[in-house]
Amino acid sequence: MTPRPEPELNTPALRARAVAAASGDAPFDVLITGGTLIDMVTGEARPADVGLTGPLIASVHPQGTRRDAARMIDAAGAFLSPGLIDTHMHVESSMVTPAEYARAVLPRGVTTCVWDPHEFGNVHGLAGVDWALAAASATDLRFLVLAPSCVPSAPGLETSGADFDPEVMQALLARPGIAGIAEVMDMRGVIDQSPRMAGIVGAGLAAGKLVCGHARSLAGADLQAFVTAGIGSDHELVSGPDLLEKLRAGLTIELRGSHDHLLPELVAALATLPALPQTVTLCTDDVFPDDLHRAGGLDDVVRRLTAYGMPAGQALQAATLNAARRLGRHDLGLIAPGRRADIVLFEDLEGFDTRAVLTSGRVVSEAGRLTAPQADTGDAPLRGSVLVPAQEASAFTTRAEGTRIRLATIDRPRFTRWGEVEAEVLAGEVQLPEGATRLAVMHRHGRAQARMRVGYLTGWGAWRGAFCTTVAHDGHNLTTFGAEPEDMAAAANAVIAAGGGMAVARGGAVVARLALPLSGLVSDRPLAEVAEGFAALRAAMDRIVDWAPPYLVFKACFGATLACNAGPHQTDLGIADVARGTVLASPVLGPA
Repeated sequence: MTPRPEPELNTPALRARAVAAASGDAPFDVLITGGTLIDMVTGEARPADVGLTGPLIASVHPQGTRRDAARMIDAAGAFLSPGLIDTHMHVESSMVTPAEYARAVLPRGVTTCVWDPHEFGNVHGLAGVDWALAAASATDLRFLVLAPSCVPSAPGLETSGADFDPEVMQALLARPGIAGIAEVMDMRGVIDQSPRMAGIVGAGLAAGKLVCGHARSLAGADLQAFVTAGIGSDHELVSGPDLLEKLRAGLTIELRGSHDHLLPELVAALATLPALPQTVTLCTDDVFPDDLHRAGGLDDVVRRLTAYGMPAGQALQAATLNAARRLGRHDLGLIAPGRRADIVLFEDLEGFDTRAVLTSGRVVSEAGRLTAPQADTGDAPLRGSVLVPAQEASAFTTRAEGTRIRLATIDRPRFTRWGEVEAEVLAGEVQLPEGATRLAVMHRHGRAQARMRVGYLTGWGAWRGAFCTTVAHDGHNLTTFGAEPEDMAAAANAVIAAGGGMAVARGGAVVARLALPLSGLVSDRPLAEVAEGFAALRAAMDRIVDWAPPYLVFKACFGATLACNAGPHQTDLGIADVARGTVLASPVLGPA
C-alpha cells in the first residue's frame, strides 16, 4: 500500500501554468466540452466548457471558444456538477474495507467522504484509527478522517475495546490526517460539562478543527447548551420541527439517507423556508452492503431527495458547495476557476447516472465503471478481535428465586423506554414472558470479564429464532437476540467461530451467516459477495421475526446497545440508562 497524497494546488509552477492556459497562452491538459454546468452559487444551469490544468480548474468559459487541450472530454447532453461530498459516514457500516467502499462510490460521483472510524476505535483503540488513516490515504476517494470522540460512547455504562480521554484526543488532533472531532455522542456529558467531554470538545476547538455532533432528541435549553459548548453539526433528526429548531440554533445539518422514512417530512419542512439554508448538507451515515451495491452511497441520497420533491439543484448544492463550506474546504464544492477539479458528468438530474468522474483533474471513472485501481491495505491489525469462548444455551437464561417475578424490560425499538412484565420461574430459571424477546450482551474485547448479561425486550416483534452480531453500536460486543436459548447459542457460536460477524439460527441450527473477521465489523471480501451474504441474512431475518416498519430490523438491533442515546439500552454491564446515569445489572426487580 502506497499513500496517495492529494495534489497541491498552490505551487507557483502550477498556478503559472493554469493562468497561461486560462489566458489562452497555453493549452489545457483536459477540456470538458458541450455540457450544462450546474452553478452552485447562482442556481443556474448554463452551457459552459471547463478547462483543467493538472488538478486545477483553469477556466470556465463559453462553449466552443477553445479547442486546445491534450485531452478532450465530450459532455454533450450531460450535466456538470462538483464531486459529491458525504459529510458524515462510517465505512464500517457497509462491512467492506475503505478500498472496496471507494470502488463502489467513486464511479457514482462521490469524491469526498468525512469518515468517523469510531467503530474501529471502539474495537481497537488508537491502532484502529491508525489503520483507518493508512487505508484512507491509499484511495482516490478523498477521506477526511475524524478523531472518534466517544470511545466508549457512554463511559461507565458499557465497556468497549478502548478509552479515549482528552489527552488521547489532543494527540489525535495533532496528526495532519485528522480533520476534527467526530460525532460527539455523549450528549449528557457535554451538557453537564463533565471533565471528560469538556476536555474533548475543548481540544477540538483549540485545534481549530471540526467538532461534529449527535443531538438525538435534544430540544430547548438542552439543545442550546449543546451548541453553546462548541458542537457544530447534527444528523440525528427525528422530525420536520426538529430539523427547523436545529437550523435555527445554528447547527449544520447533515441530512442523512439512512432514515428514508423521515426524508419526505424533512423535504417538506425545508420547502417552507424562503431558500435552502447554506447549512444544509447531506450524508449517508450508515449504508448496508446490499444497499451500497444496489443503489450507491451519497448519490442515492441525492436521487431520493429529488424524488421526494427537493429541486435537483438544491440537492446538489447541499451535497457540494454547502458541504465544502462546512468543512472549510474552499477548493471543493464549485466548478469555477482556481478550484480543485473534482467534477462529475451526470447523464440526467433524475437517475444521476455518471458519464465520467474526475478527482483532482484525473479521470477515475467512465460510463459508470472505475478506471483507476484502488489499493488495499494490510488487515492483520484488525483480526482476532472476538475474545470469548463458545457458549452453552444456559448462558442465555436468567436465574431467580421464587415462582413469579417482575422483570424490567426495554420497550419498543429505537425510541426505547422502560417497561415491566411478570414472568414465571421454573426450577430457578426465568421463563420468557409472552410477547417478550431475550437480548444478551457479552464483552468480547478482553478488557473486562466476558460475562453474559441477559435482558428482555417488549414491543420488538415476534421472534421464532435468534440473531447474533458483533456489529452492535457502539461497544460492538457480542450481542444476541432471540426467544429460545438453544437458538441463541447456535447463532452466537457461529459468530464466535467466524471471528466476528452475524448469524441467524432457528431450530437450534444456523440458517444464515456473514463472517466479518476484520474487527468483527468488516469483511475482507468484495462488495458483491458481502452484499449477497447480507441479503441472505435479511431474508433469514424475515423468516424468524415479524416487525412493522419503519423500524428496520437490522438498524434497530444494531442500536439496541447504543447506551449514549436516551432510554434504556442493554450493554455488557446490564440495562443502561444515560439520563439516570445508572446500570441495572439484573432485570429481575423482585417477586410479583
